[in-house]
Amino acid sequence: MTAVQPALDGMPEPDPKPAPRPPSEDYETWLEAVWPKYVQAAESGRTFTCFEIADAHQLPDPPNPQAHWGRLMTLLKDEGYVRTAGWACTNRPTAHHSGVRTWKGTPAAQRRAGRREQAA
Repeated sequence: MTAVQPALDGMPEPDPKPAPRPPSEDYETWLEAVWPKYVQAAESGRTFTCFEIADAHQLPDPPNPQAHWGRLMTLLKDEGYVRTAGWACTNRPTAHHSGVRTWKGTPAAQRRAGRREQAA
């Protein structure tokens, strides 16, 4: 058994880094799993970063994270769900608060959500 030493400066111990999510095995399966969460975020009309949505829903990483997250956002933009909204500092633990693009749902995405709610 290992003894835990309290912080000597009176500050609480930092939270441990979250365990990395395992990557998906293929792009199409990953896209199918994450797409609805990003459409839902777009339909809400709020401004968000790609990581905020992935973190909030504990979405899996794509097979190639360096390329596929950006490709996802480009597809959502091309389909008319999101538009660029500006820049923010990321809260991704491994990115050291670097600048990232922020996104906002388009009015068309919000109208689609409204029509779906009326039909239900």
